[in-house]
Amino acid sequence: MPLALKVEYAHQKKIRERNKRYYRVLHWPIWIWVFFLAPGPLTFDLFAKGPSGWNLVWLVAVLLGTGAAAMKGQLPGVEPRPYILRFTEDRPNPWYRRICYSFAWSDAITFALLNLSGLIGAVVTHTWYLKQIYQYAYFPVYLTVLLLGLGGIMPRVRPSTKGEGTERRYFYGTVWAVTLAQSLLLVLWKILPRTHSADVVKLAAYAGALTALGACAAAGLLPRTRPILPGELIVAD
Repeated sequence: MPLALKVEYAHQKKIRERNKRYYRVLHWPIWIWVFFLAPGPLTFDLFAKGPSGWNLVWLVAVLLGTGAAAMKGQLPGVEPRPYILRFTEDRPNPWYRRICYSFAWSDAITFALLNLSGLIGAVVTHTWYLKQIYQYAYFPVYLTVLLLGLGGIMPRVRPSTKGEGTERRYFYGTVWAVTLAQSLLLVLWKILPRTHSADVVKLAAYAGALTALGACAAAGLLPRTRPILPGELIVAD
């Protein structure tokens, strides 16, 4: 039985003129994580072998870069005041928002797709090729998604903010589905033995989690996944 789509109305949302300091500080780690994940093979080695000197160097670079942007209020959610107040208003989408959300899209889609490919390959061939997949396929996939984002083709990174009321639900739905499914996969990777039967369980659980969470997001059951219908003032994060 299909789930009924839950919606929100813009005029029902509380408006804030400024972002509180703690709100701005709590959004900074989100973008640290987004950019820290960007070099996928390095991230793969981090989870496979543990931290290295290169991980530390990259983390310091990300901290400095995102910290400088945060001080200027040029990270989504870290601005002194909300940028989007009317979802129906045709305002220019600032480049810092387009760049940040493009990288976030690339992280979510690339890691989900490559991990799913690695699981399918392991189940079909009885051999793991995930390292090779990350080595040869990561950057082509990542850069493709990134270019689609920077080109304004994907939700939340378009030149205008006019469609924010519906576009943000696609973004947050993807983030919820991928993050929770990846967390489940990481737990199963740690606790299950390295056997073919366990690989089948991992694939079923991961694909099932992506599907189930995607369906919940599509129905507006997860936070920030309900479409916001046009109305009065509204704040977008």
